[in-house]
Amino acid sequence: MSKITVIIPARYASVRFPGKPLALIGGVPMIERVYRQAEKAEVDEVIAAVDDARVRDAVENFGGSAVMTDPALPNGTARCAAAARRRGIKEGFVINIQGDEPFIAPEQINRTASLLREGKAPIATLVSPAVSEKEILDPNRVKAVTDRKGRALYFSRAPLPFRRDGNYADHARSYLIHIGIYGFQAEVLHALEGLPTGTLEAAESLEQLGWLENGYLIYTAQTSERTDAVDTPEDLEALQKKFFL
Repeated sequence: MSKITVIIPARYASVRFPGKPLALIGGVPMIERVYRQAEKAEVDEVIAAVDDARVRDAVENFGGSAVMTDPALPNGTARCAAAARRRGIKEGFVINIQGDEPFIAPEQINRTASLLREGKAPIATLVSPAVSEKEILDPNRVKAVTDRKGRALYFSRAPLPFRRDGNYADHARSYLIHIGIYGFQAEVLHALEGLPTGTLEAAESLEQLGWLENGYLIYTAQTSERTDAVDTPEDLEALQKKFFL
C-alpha cells in the first residue's frame, strides 16, 4: 500500500497573527495540537513544514519531525511541496493539513486518505453541507460545486449556485462548504509548483481554481465534521473560552 505522509505547513510570519504556530491553546502550542491530531489518523508519517527556527525547535522538543522551508514561499501548498522535496518524497500520497487547525478530526484526515487510496483522485479534499444562509453569503466561507461523482466543478467565495429568488435559507443544506484539507498524489503535488497563476485563481484568490484551470481533477468527499481554525488572535481567544474556561 502506498505511503501516506501528512505535512503541516506552519508559518511563523503570519500577517494577521505573527507567531501563530507557537500560540498556546490550553497551555499547548498550536503546532503541537495539530501534530498530535494528525498522529491519531491512519497515516505513515507526520512532518511540520516550518519557516522559522523557533517553530522547528518547538516541534523537535515535543518529539515531532520538522523541515525548514523558505519564508518567502507564497502559500501552504508550496511549503508542503518544498518539505516533500527536501524529504525525497516522490511517490505515494501527501496530505496537507493547515497549521492553524488545532482540533482537526482524525476522521477528516482518514476520509481524505481514503479518496487517495481509491486510486482515481490526483487531488482530494473535503466538503460539508452548509448550516445557514449566513455561511453561504460569507465570502470567507468557500463554496464548492461538484458533479454527481464528487468531482469539483468550481469553488467560489460567492454564493454558488446563485439563486435568482434570493432564498438561500430554505436551501442551505444543498450548498457545500469547502473544508481546507488537501490530499495529493506526490507527483501531482510537485507538478503544481510550476503552474502559473490562473485567471480564476487570481480573481477569487483560491489556489485550487488554478489547478482546475490547468486540467487537474479534484475529487471531494462529504464530511459532517466541522472544526475551529485560528486565523486571528480573536479566534484564539474564542477557542480558549470555548474549550478551556
